[in-house]
Amino acid sequence: MKNYIKTDEWKIIEEGFDPHLNKISESIFSLGNGRMGQRANFEEAYSGDTLQGNYVAGVYYPDKTRVGWWKNGYPEYFAKVLNAANWIGIGVEIDGEELDLAKCSVQDFRRELNMKDGYLKRTFTATTINGKQVAVEAIRFCSMVDDEAGAIKYTIMPVNFPSSIKLTPYVDGDVVNKDSNYDEKFWDEVKKGTSGNGGFVQLRTKKTGFEVATGMLVFVNYNGKAVDASFSTNEKEKFVSLSTTIDVKQNEAVTLYKFAANLSSQNHPADQLETKLNEVLQTVSVKGFDKMLEEQAAAWAEKWKHNDIIIEGDASAQQGIRFNIFQLNQTYTGEDDRLNIGPKGFTGEKYGGSTYWDTEAYCVPFYLATAPQKVTRNLLLYRYKQLWKAIENAKLLGFKDGAALYPMVTMDGTECHNEWEITFEEIHRNGAIAYAIFNYVRYTGDEDYLADYGLEVLIAITRFWSQRITWSDDKQQYVMLGVTGPNEYENNVNNNWYTSKIAVWCLKYTLEVIDKVSSSDRGKLDALLERVNFRQAEESAKWQDIIAKMYLGESKELGIYLQQDGYLDKEQILVKDLPATERPINQKWSWDRILRSCYIKQADVLQGIYFFEDEFDIDTIRRNFDYYEPRTVHESSLSPCVHSILASKLGDEARAYEFYLRTSRLDLDDYNNDTEDGCHTTSMAGTWMSVVEGFGGMRVKDGKLSFDPFLPAKWDSFSFHVGFRGALLNIKVSKQAVQITNSSNTDIMVIVRGNEQLVKGNSEVIG
Repeated sequence: MKNYIKTDEWKIIEEGFDPHLNKISESIFSLGNGRMGQRANFEEAYSGDTLQGNYVAGVYYPDKTRVGWWKNGYPEYFAKVLNAANWIGIGVEIDGEELDLAKCSVQDFRRELNMKDGYLKRTFTATTINGKQVAVEAIRFCSMVDDEAGAIKYTIMPVNFPSSIKLTPYVDGDVVNKDSNYDEKFWDEVKKGTSGNGGFVQLRTKKTGFEVATGMLVFVNYNGKAVDASFSTNEKEKFVSLSTTIDVKQNEAVTLYKFAANLSSQNHPADQLETKLNEVLQTVSVKGFDKMLEEQAAAWAEKWKHNDIIIEGDASAQQGIRFNIFQLNQTYTGEDDRLNIGPKGFTGEKYGGSTYWDTEAYCVPFYLATAPQKVTRNLLLYRYKQLWKAIENAKLLGFKDGAALYPMVTMDGTECHNEWEITFEEIHRNGAIAYAIFNYVRYTGDEDYLADYGLEVLIAITRFWSQRITWSDDKQQYVMLGVTGPNEYENNVNNNWYTSKIAVWCLKYTLEVIDKVSSSDRGKLDALLERVNFRQAEESAKWQDIIAKMYLGESKELGIYLQQDGYLDKEQILVKDLPATERPINQKWSWDRILRSCYIKQADVLQGIYFFEDEFDIDTIRRNFDYYEPRTVHESSLSPCVHSILASKLGDEARAYEFYLRTSRLDLDDYNNDTEDGCHTTSMAGTWMSVVEGFGGMRVKDGKLSFDPFLPAKWDSFSFHVGFRGALLNIKVSKQAVQITNSSNTDIMVIVRGNEQLVKGNSEVIG
C-alpha cells in the first residue's frame, strides 16, 4: 500500500518526483473522453521507467495466444486494445541539451488531476546536467465536447540563463504494446504528411484493418503573444515532427499549444480520414485552448450535477469516491453501442482492454442511476448484437439448438480468453448478462426491451444452462460439474453454489418473461419463438424440472451455502492468521498452493446473496457473511464492494467502512501493488455501489426506490444523485435526517426506512 497522493476533495495531487512511483502515477492520472484516452506520460522525453499508452476506443488487435497445448473450442487469439500513436509528445532541447527528467535534477514537481474541470496539470523545475534551470507548466485534456480531440498547453521558462529552446512536437505511430505476445508491432503505415504548422500519420492495424489518422496543429506564443514561428519537418516511418527554435530571455516564457485528434475508420470512411482529421483540427484550433478548456469544465460540471457524491467530514473518502466516478465517466459515455468498458479503461493494457462480465455485474447499476437510460440500454444492445457469436461459441463447445455462451473476454463477440479454466468453465458470466437485463427492466420499467431484445438473449442463455447441467443418479438431482466461479482461486470444481444459483435463477426469470411478453404482446412472442425455434412445451417442462431438482450445496450444521463440493475439506486457516509477508498470495504462493487453500479471491457465495438478497433472511445473510468474509483475501478488485454492501445491510458499520475505503482508494493507495498496470476501472462502479446501495441502502422494490440509510460515524453527512423513471433525486443523509430533493417535474413515491413518501416534483421531503 502506497500513501503518496495528497488528500484533496476535487484533485488528485502528487508532490515531488519519485521515479519508482512514476508508472503508478501514469495510471492514476490518466485521461479519457469515451472515444480516446491516455496514460499520464510526460510530454517531453523520459528515458526512465514508463509505460507509454494512448488508446482509441474500439480499435483492437487479435494477438496470437501463447498456450502450451491446444484444445477444441480454444480461441485463436487474445484481443487487446492497442497502444496507438503518441500525440502528446513534445521534444525539448535547451541549448542543444535534451530535457529528460530521468537525467535532470527535478525540483518542485507537482502532478495534479483536476477532476472537477477534467484536465491534467504538471509543473516542475528541472536543472540539466549543464546546470541550465527551466520551469515548466503543462496542461492537457481529452475534450468531452470534441471527443476526437485533445489539447496541450506547454510552457517553459529559463530560470537562470537566457537560452535557445528548441521545441519539437510530434506524432509517433511506431509504438508497441507491452503485452504483445511475440513483441510484434500491430500497426502499418498508410500515409503521413506535414504542412506548415501541422502534421499527421495514418495507420492501419494488421489483420483487423482498422485505420486511425492522428494529427496535430501547433502554435507558439512568447510572453503571451503569438509568434509567427517557422518549422522544420522530419518524417520517418510512422512518425512526423515539426521543430522550431526560439531565443528566450531569462524569466520569460515560451508556450506551445498543441491541438491533436484521433479519427478512426470505425466512425469515418477510411479514404476520408485525412480530410475529416483536418476539419476537426481546424475546428478545435479556431476555438482555441482557453475556449476548449472552458467547454471542458462546463461538460464536467453537467456530469457532476447528475452523479457527484458529497461526503462531508472525511476528505480521504470524498477524494476516493470522486476519483472513481471521474474515471468511469471518462471511460464510457454510452453514445455508441459498439463500445463497452474494459477493466482498465484507458489507463493500461492489462486484460486486453476487452469486455468482461464486470460490465453487467458492476457497471450497469452505476450507469442506470447516474446517466440517461440509453446509456445502459446501449450496454445491453452491445450483447444483443453479439448474440449470434455467443451461439457460435457455444456450438464450438458442443452445445446445440441455439444455446449461447457469451465470451469471458471479447471485443466483438468472439471469445478471446486463453485459459481453459476460464474460457470453458467460468460460465457464470452468462448469468450476469441475464441479470443485467433484469436489473435494467426493474430499474427503468422499460418492458418493451424484453419483447424486442431481452427475451431472445434470455432464451439462448437458458438453453445453455439446461444443457450444461448433469443428472446425478447418486444425488437424484441435477448438478453442475467442472466450473470456475467468480472466485478464481478455485478451478474446475463441482457445484459452485453461485454458478448453480444464478443458472436456476436464469431459468425462472426466462419463464417469467415469456409469460410477461405473452400477456403484453402475444404476436411478438409468437414471432420470436418461431424465429428461435423454441419448443415451448418441451423446453419449458425441462426447465421447470431443473428448477425443482437442482442441487445447491449447503452445510446444515454451519447454516451456510457451500462454495463448492469439498470446500469444507480444506484446511480452514483464516486470513487474519496469514503472515503479512505471504500476501498477496497471488504474488507469493504457487498456483497449486492457492488452489488447495480455503482462500477466496473475491465474493462468490456472497456475490449470489448480494444479487438475490430478497430470498434470504437476515440471519442467513449474517451466517454466510461471517463465515466467508474471514476467508476472503480480496485479491480481486471486484470483491470489497460486495462485502461493504452486505456489511451495511447487516449493520456492521466498521467493516462496511473498511471495505468502502479499500475499494474507493484501491488505486490511489495501490492496495494490490498492481496499479502501475492500469487502474481497476470496472471495479470503480462497485465503489459507487458501496455508498449508494451500502450506506444509502438503496434498492428497487416493486417499481419504487427504497432507502434504508445509515451514516458512518466518521462522516458528518453524505449525499448522492439518482435518476429514476423521469425523476432526478438528491438523497442527503445526515445525523439529523434523510432529506430527499426532487429537482425534476416528475412526482415520485419512494420508501424511506419502510415508510412510503411522495416526493412531488421540484420539492423536498425530510424522512
